Amino acid sequence: MIYETRVYRCLPGRLPALLKRFETITLKLWDKHGIKQAGFFTTLVGESNQDLTYLLAWESLAERDKKWTAFTTDPEWIAARAKTEEDGQIVLTIENQLLVPTSFSAVK
Repeated sequence: MIYETRVYRCLPGRLPALLKRFETITLKLWDKHGIKQAGFFTTLVGESNQDLTYLLAWESLAERDKKWTAFTTDPEWIAARAKTEEDGQIVLTIENQLLVPTSFSAVK
């Protein structure tokens, strides 16, 4: 397995809008495209309490490329994202990493 961590840093006060978008729109579209999430987290203590961190689980880089491209180019996603940002930008920055578990990791 390959795990992808993605950290979305929101503009001040916009984290609730991002959480709502994931809960009501994004996750349904991920289901449509076969994207598997492995967890979502907000920051209790850390650099910013305006962050959303989540993990995605992939079988391979090829699977990730195929499914992520299909999702990000889906007209339904493009329209929904634009609608949720009609009252302003939500996300300031996005950081991501692709991770491979070690031989001794509890998560494989």
